[in-house]
Amino acid sequence: MRIREIHLTPVAFRDPPLLNASGVHEPWALRTIVEVITDDGLSGLGETYGDRSHLERLRAAAPALIGVEVHAHHAQYAAVAATVGGDVFVDQHGLTGAGSNQKTVDAVFSPFEVACLDIRGKAAGLRVADLLGGPVREAVPYSAYLFYKWAGHPGEDEDRFGAALDPEGIAAQARLFVEEYGFGSIKLKGGVLPPDEEIEAVHALREAFPDLPLRIDPNAAWTPETSIRVGRALDGVLEYLEDPAPEIEGMAKVAPEVPMKLATNMCVVTHAHLPPALAQGAIGVLLTDHHYWGGLLRSTQVAALCDTFGLELSMHSNTHLGISLAAMTHLAAAVPNLNHACDTHTPWQQGQDVVVPGALRFVEGAVPLPEAPGLGVALDRDALGALHENYLRCGVERRDDTAYMRRFDPTFQPKRAHW
Repeated sequence: MRIREIHLTPVAFRDPPLLNASGVHEPWALRTIVEVITDDGLSGLGETYGDRSHLERLRAAAPALIGVEVHAHHAQYAAVAATVGGDVFVDQHGLTGAGSNQKTVDAVFSPFEVACLDIRGKAAGLRVADLLGGPVREAVPYSAYLFYKWAGHPGEDEDRFGAALDPEGIAAQARLFVEEYGFGSIKLKGGVLPPDEEIEAVHALREAFPDLPLRIDPNAAWTPETSIRVGRALDGVLEYLEDPAPEIEGMAKVAPEVPMKLATNMCVVTHAHLPPALAQGAIGVLLTDHHYWGGLLRSTQVAALCDTFGLELSMHSNTHLGISLAAMTHLAAAVPNLNHACDTHTPWQQGQDVVVPGALRFVEGAVPLPEAPGLGVALDRDALGALHENYLRCGVERRDDTAYMRRFDPTFQPKRAHW
């Protein structure tokens, strides 16, 4: 089977005003839907970021893949790498760590690889998880992903989630998510309010949910000294503490001084970061993300490295749609050493999607593997068309939490090691 056509469709969908250390989510979130079609008519799906610069790299890479065999993983990777050259994508809002050429190639390659695995599964009558070594779990646990947030975007009506700007609001948000989805663990996006207020919020969650694992992620908004103070204040409360301080060096200062493991999706985001992080004892948990670790196969290799060196494993999430949720679920199902529930933004999307409903669902906080071959999801072309129209009309071409926040607070600065 050889690749005959590739279609790239940028989409936009509504996003709540979720707060983080970089600012606040804009009213529109962007993604790109990738459809790969073979010479015998089979098609596969991938999903990735929707920022204009990333879309341009995808458009440059797609022609280089025409004629390449669907099974030729290494040839596909080399073709994409040649189009990227020495280019480096820089994450302007800094939520997924530093940019590098390796990370840029991996991020461009990932959705094409997922689409090809989808095709290979369909051709063989196998699920993608089967192609990754076989599932070790038939349902993948996810965590309730909480955010401080405004009641609604400025000038718009309050959304169904309401405001969450204090411990009571965070606890109420958690109850909503646990009741609706059955989540068995909870994560709070921190780095928004002064650390003592976020400590109070975590304690409020512990009081409301005494038996659920808890974690907080301030996106490196704290100094090492503040990180140590917060870690000690939450002794016995946190499952792990995610990215409290900037860079490998900052995390290495914190790790031996706090009682819980440190996790990251920011200071270790490509293979080159693993040796120094391990040498310095900076982390105990790696949050992988196939969108920038080079796809599903390369992510299983990273998982094997984590197992070799004694790192625990979870999965990072950015705002995403159903194709990504399906890919994340197949990957997590096939990774034996997944130690913690994965992150997901799915509840915040309120049913907006490009896949036909029914294949993906939450059961007691976990997503069962879809039963159909490949990823097990089908493209809803009417929904795809509607979300593409949103993209053409919304005027947003790249995510910029900082710029949107500055529209309402001109003095705002991102909180990198702010406290």
